[in-house]
Amino acid sequence: MNIQERLTAFAMLGATWVLWLLVILSVVGLAIGLERLYFLASTREDIQKLKASLLSLLATGDVDGARSLLSASRSFEAKVANAGLAAAGQPAAVAEELMQAESQLARLTMEKNLAFLGTVGNNAPFVGLLGTVIGIIRAFAALESSAGQVSATLMTEIGEALVATAIGILVALPSVAAYNGFQRMIRARIGQADALSHDVLAYLKSNRSAGVAYRDVAGEKPSTKSAA
Repeated sequence: MNIQERLTAFAMLGATWVLWLLVILSVVGLAIGLERLYFLASTREDIQKLKASLLSLLATGDVDGARSLLSASRSFEAKVANAGLAAAGQPAAVAEELMQAESQLARLTMEKNLAFLGTVGNNAPFVGLLGTVIGIIRAFAALESSAGQVSATLMTEIGEALVATAIGILVALPSVAAYNGFQRMIRARIGQADALSHDVLAYLKSNRSAGVAYRDVAGEKPSTKSAA
């Protein structure tokens, strides 16, 4: 048996498995979408309110209070800013690098499993097309067995081929929409984190160059940090 005969025999098994594969991909994609939606919603923060509170604490030199505020937040924006405050008293370049590293980790965390949605969105139509090809092959086989006469079997095979294409498109469209929507949300979150980190970086640079004291929340006497 040559390769063509093997492939034809495989096609004659039908495209039902293709339809089930598309259904499984859609269920997994839906689960990932719901999980990411819940995760991103549970880590949201009122950034304007957080920024106002943070700047208010930093204006008084209360770095420890600002870090406590950021540590209490579940948002990635707060984690990025907190990474910079962890380097208070060190060169501003250190704080900048720490915040950039935290921002990259935040992006990777928020993008977890989103590659699956992108892959399904890009390839589900081709999986459906495979089912269509299989259905057409079976339709030609049915046409041959009926001596060129249109039969119920022939129409069934053609209908199955068209259904496979339709389901492939129906699986792809929500996946692409969800993937693009999540990417926009993540870009917005990273943008907010960058804006907050720039506020922190500006404070650290100005205070370090001016030798401003950092006040401990426990009430200890401030210690002056001289410029590097």
